[in-house]
Amino acid sequence: MSDVLQQSLQLPCGAVLPNRLAKAAMTEGLADTRGIATPELQRLYGIWSDGGAGLLLSGNIQVDSKHLERPGNVIVQGQPEPERQAALSALATAATRNGNHFWAQISHAGRQTPKAVNPNPKAPSAVKVGLPGGQFGEPVPLTVAEIETLIERFAECAVAVQQAGFTGVQVHAAHGYLMSEFLSPKTNLREDEYGGSLENRARALLSIVKRTRAAVGPGFPLAVKLNSADFQKGGFAFEDSLQVAQWLQEAGVDLIEISGGTYEQPKLMGLAGLEAEEPQNVAQSTLQREAYFVDFALAMQEVVSVPLMVTGGFRTRSAMEQAITSGAADVIGLGRPLCVDTDAPQQLVNGLDELTRYENIMHLLPDWLRFLERIPALRGAAGFSQQYWYYAQLLALGRQGQPDRQLSVFQAAKQLLKHEKEWLAGYQPPG
Repeated sequence: MSDVLQQSLQLPCGAVLPNRLAKAAMTEGLADTRGIATPELQRLYGIWSDGGAGLLLSGNIQVDSKHLERPGNVIVQGQPEPERQAALSALATAATRNGNHFWAQISHAGRQTPKAVNPNPKAPSAVKVGLPGGQFGEPVPLTVAEIETLIERFAECAVAVQQAGFTGVQVHAAHGYLMSEFLSPKTNLREDEYGGSLENRARALLSIVKRTRAAVGPGFPLAVKLNSADFQKGGFAFEDSLQVAQWLQEAGVDLIEISGGTYEQPKLMGLAGLEAEEPQNVAQSTLQREAYFVDFALAMQEVVSVPLMVTGGFRTRSAMEQAITSGAADVIGLGRPLCVDTDAPQQLVNGLDELTRYENIMHLLPDWLRFLERIPALRGAAGFSQQYWYYAQLLALGRQGQPDRQLSVFQAAKQLLKHEKEWLAGYQPPG
C-alpha cells in the first residue's frame, strides 16, 4: 500500500481531496453536435470515478460555442437551457459516484480554435498559430467589451456546473488557449489595459478568478491551470509564472496545476516543437527526467503556499511519492495512462510500481523503417499519431465501456478523422 498517495488533502477553501491522485483534464470529443454532454461521457466518467482517483478533471468545457478546442467539446455559454443543465447533472452524478471530486475545466480556445470550427477566432491580438498545414485561421483581436463579456461567461459557467453537482472548477490558463494567450507577450500585443506589462496581461485571468470566486462562494474549490512557461522565445517565461502564481494565491485559488507549452511548442505532450525550446531559469533534478514540470513546481513552492498539482510524464509510483514527499507536488496528475488502464490510481495506491508505457509499444512506421522517425517532421507526426491513439481510446471507453488495446495508430487516426468530420457536419452551435 502507498501511504503517501492515499493521504487526503485539505484545500484552502476547506474541501478535502480523498487522496493525492488526479485524473488530469483530457479532451474527450464526446459531446453531441450542440455541445451537450452525452451518455457516452457519463459512461466514461463513471468508469474513471470507479478507478480510484481522488479528483477527476473534465476536458475543456467551453464558454463560447464558436471557440472550441476540437469537435465534441461540451459547451456552457451563459445560463444553460434545461436539457443542457440536466445533461451536466447526469454527468456529475456519474463522475462522483465513488466519493471523489469532479471539477469542470472551463476554457476558451482563442486562436487555437480549428479553422473548421471558426476561420477567424477571437484572440488578444492578430497573431496566427505558427504551424504548417492551414489548420488554424487568422485571429481577430477582442474588443474590451468582448473581454468583459467573456469574464462574465467564465463565472456563469462556473455557477452552472456548481448547480449541476460538479464539486469544483479549474480555469484553463495554459497550453496556448485564450487565457494563456493573454499572458504571453508573444501573442498579446495589445496596448490597452489588457496588454503590455505582466500586470496588464494577467488582468483578464485575475478578473475571471475574482468574478468566479464571488459567484460560487468561498467554500467551492477554484483552481487554475497555469503554464510554467511557453518554452518559446519571447513568450511567457518562468519568472512571469512565479509572479502570476502569487497573484492567483492572493485572489483566493485553492490549487494551481503546473503545466507548460503551446501547440507550437507541445511540451505538455513531451514532444519537440518546430523551433528550439527556449531554456528556463530553473534548477533540474533527477525527478525531471520522468515528470516534465516537477522542477518548476519545486521552485514555485518557494514563493506560494497554495497546493500545487503536477501533471505530465509520471509513470512510476516512486517518482510520484518522491514528488509529494519532497514538497514539489501536493497532487499528482495522470492523463494518458488512464485512457487505457482506467483503474491505475487504485493500482498505484495498492502498490503497483509502474504504469504501462503505451508510447513505447506503438509506432507510426514498421520496425524496418523506424529509423526515419528521427527526422523532425516524422518525429512530430509520430508523436501526434500517438495522441490520436489515446483520443480513440476515450471514444472506445465512452461507447463500449472498455479500451481497444489492439488498435493501431493508423486505425486510430482514421477513426478520429471520421468522428470529427461527422460531428462538424451536424454542428449546431448554441447562441
